[in-house]
Amino acid sequence: MATIGSRRALSPRELTRMRDRVSFVYLERCVVHREDNAITAEDGDGRKYIPGATIGTLLLGPGTTVTQAAMKVLGECGASVVWVGEHGVRFYAAGRGLTSSSRMVEAQAAAWANRQRRLDVARAMYRLRFPDLDVERFSRQQLLGKESGRVKASYRAESERTGVPWHGRKYTPGQHDMSDAPNKGITSAAQCLYGVAHTVTVALGCSPGLGFVHSGHERGFVMDIADLYKVEIGIPVAFDAAAQGDEDVDGVTRRLLRDRINEEGLLDRCVRDVRKLLLGAAADEGQEEDKVGLVGDDDQLLEAGRHHPDEVVW
Repeated sequence: MATIGSRRALSPRELTRMRDRVSFVYLERCVVHREDNAITAEDGDGRKYIPGATIGTLLLGPGTTVTQAAMKVLGECGASVVWVGEHGVRFYAAGRGLTSSSRMVEAQAAAWANRQRRLDVARAMYRLRFPDLDVERFSRQQLLGKESGRVKASYRAESERTGVPWHGRKYTPGQHDMSDAPNKGITSAAQCLYGVAHTVTVALGCSPGLGFVHSGHERGFVMDIADLYKVEIGIPVAFDAAAQGDEDVDGVTRRLLRDRINEEGLLDRCVRDVRKLLLGAAADEGQEEDKVGLVGDDDQLLEAGRHHPDEVVW
């Protein structure tokens, strides 16, 4: 068997397409290393193998130690790595994803720098939220108000659907454990969606900071994209988790959300939405040059997946 140092880097054609990847994997209190073309997570209970090219985002929580070899294979696979706080509810830093083209970031920068085009993209984002609304008739502030009303209505509707009491959105940074179950779930779901949106943003070569609705924040565009799916996916999952009880709401939320994202193909949808928002009618043109880190034949698997088919644990 070849040593880690002598194994060749994966080519783009050997990588699992973004839409076929697991949306995210959360690890804490373990050592993350590399074996062959898989990463391993080892703690007192043993070692788990995770094929790097099947991951969209690796969330590293408290107590994790990651080796240079593990980061190398994750970089080769185009998987984003995000360092997060306990329960995954604080975003600290992120590693770079794999891309070979500046086409998307150039389109994003051109739209962001032009006042009218920037407004057009923001309105297109609201059109995805309100398909039956003539968004051109409303100002930015009016659209923000409508979005706030939509989110509050979703909280009430999900509370009624699940039977989970709702007393309003309350979150104090640094005091996550003091929140009630639905608020914990909402926070955890939001952070996971930010991780997924960050992965797609970076994988496509876009800038996380050039937001169209959110501005002045280093992850403004990430927030823009994540918010597209908050009411449809994030909030319902949070209330479903809260309905299962107060114990480990964060963990239950992550698992339910991951399953829902994969079942509905959200990564693929997110890629299409970002391309459509920034490229418009040209979204289907020149896709080949944007595909590094996002492609791979359907029947191709990482060697690690073949070496350890029964040991991949999420």
